[in-house]
Amino acid sequence: MCVWLPWEYSAVGAALAFPLAAWLRVRGGTLRSVAAVVHESAIVASLYTFWQLAGQLSVVHLEGAIGRGAWLWDVERMLIIPDEATWQQAILPYGWLVQASNIYYGGAHVPAMGIFLVWLFFRHRDRYRPWRNAVAWVTGLCLVIQLLPVAPPRLVDSLGIVDTGELYGQSVYASFGSSVAGQLQAMPSIHVGWAVLIGWAVWVESSSRWRSIGWFHAALTAVVVVVTGNHYWLDGAVAALILVAIRLVQLRRGPRSVEAPQPSRVAARIA
Repeated sequence: MCVWLPWEYSAVGAALAFPLAAWLRVRGGTLRSVAAVVHESAIVASLYTFWQLAGQLSVVHLEGAIGRGAWLWDVERMLIIPDEATWQQAILPYGWLVQASNIYYGGAHVPAMGIFLVWLFFRHRDRYRPWRNAVAWVTGLCLVIQLLPVAPPRLVDSLGIVDTGELYGQSVYASFGSSVAGQLQAMPSIHVGWAVLIGWAVWVESSSRWRSIGWFHAALTAVVVVVTGNHYWLDGAVAALILVAIRLVQLRRGPRSVEAPQPSRVAARIA
């Protein structure tokens, strides 16, 4: 069910793709177009590798993360934000719906971004770089914040929220033997950040009558991450605000956009 590639595979792919792209570029001719595709694939693979590695980091003990998760829950209640437990209880009687939510949580996140980047690269090449940079920045900034772990609702026993992935044997975290520390990435939600970026970009760059499918994916992702017990509503809201800030900076800079953080620099930040 889980389609998240282990970081070792993406790291090897990036290590091979960068020199291959350089060799193709030197050869010139029609191979330059192939080199561009290979080079972008290497960049995306590098960013994916650092994202996966960052998920294994933890700067405090589990108890601190659980306390912050409970605090975030209290803040939401003060802000009169809908109760995550109530939303989950509404779907728990329907096993097929819970399992479908688990599948979407684990199976749509990475493939959707991959499909989006491929579509944008080949259909809107002139607009590819700004959005790719936005993906890099929103991911990097979320990862920096996540170095201060916040336990997801499913790990805070006092909230009464079920781990639906564990309930039906569909946990994406158990698939690769992730430690508990690797699961303390509730705030902000990269799931929601990526989904909102896809919805925004597809709506802006496409003229198709089907372009609203991007926003449908974003809305569905925002709900799925909550009803599966993996995120609080505020996790998605913060990620979306980070994306908005990044896009505002990009638009102010104009055609140059914002340069994506280099893989080596990202590695230094999370090391």
